[in-house]
This record gives sequence, C-alpha cells and structure tokens, in this order.
Amino acid sequence: MVAFLAQLLLALRSPFSRRARLEAENLVLRQQSVVLRRQHPGHLRLWNVDRLLFVWLYRLYPALLDAILIVQPETVIRWHRRGFRVYWRWRSRRVGGRPRIDAEIRALIRRMNRENPLWGAPRIHGKLLMLGIDCR
Repeated sequence: MVAFLAQLLLALRSPFSRRARLEAENLVLRQQSVVLRRQHPGHLRLWNVDRLLFVWLYRLYPALLDAILIVQPETVIRWHRRGFRVYWRWRSRRVGGRPRIDAEIRALIRRMNRENPLWGAPRIHGKLLMLGIDCR
C-alpha cells in the first residue's frame, strides 16, 4: 500500500517537474545566447551573474549540466566537418580480403577450366603451381 501511494505521488509530481525542468533548460539556453551575443572579438567572457545563474540552475537540476556547455557556431561546424572527414575516410578504406589476381592468370584459369571440365580447383591449382604461378 505504501509503495502504491509513493508511485501515485511520483506520477502526480512528474508532469510538474518535467515542465519545470524544461523551463529551466530553456532559461539556460537563453542565457547562453545572451552570453554569445555580448562577446568581445576573440574570447568569451562570463559575468558573475551568468555564473550565479548557471550554478543555481545546476543545483536545482543537475541533469542540466549537458545543456550548460557554451559552444560557438563555428566550433560546431568544425566538429561536423571533422566528423564527416573521419566517416568518409573510414568508408573508403581498403577492405581486407582475398588478394587480387592478375587478369592474365584469371583468363588462364578460365581457359583451363573450359578445356578440362572434369578438373576441379585443387587440380587447376596444382597445375598452376607446376607452372610457377602462385595464386592463393
């Protein structure tokens, strides 16, 4: 019964806490935009009022720490470009696997297979080794 009442109280409280947390997050984002708008060329200055507001909101909602990061738009664009380069470098890498066989050797293998249909891969491989062609 006590657990049921506790769950009921939490269910009644959750819409209000979600709303308050959302408003606090909006306040943090607005303050960040104010700080970015008043910046001087070259560096970012936080005033004591900004620090006080961020600390107060952090004490109320510790989960807001993710939203308190102040980043300039150029930094986000640089991160995006760097990530894009890393991704496409990864996508276009050489994939391991079987080494390539020269076109002449492939043609020779196909010709041997056509002319000797009863020979399997082990016998063709043996004949190629006798010719001094090593294709593994």
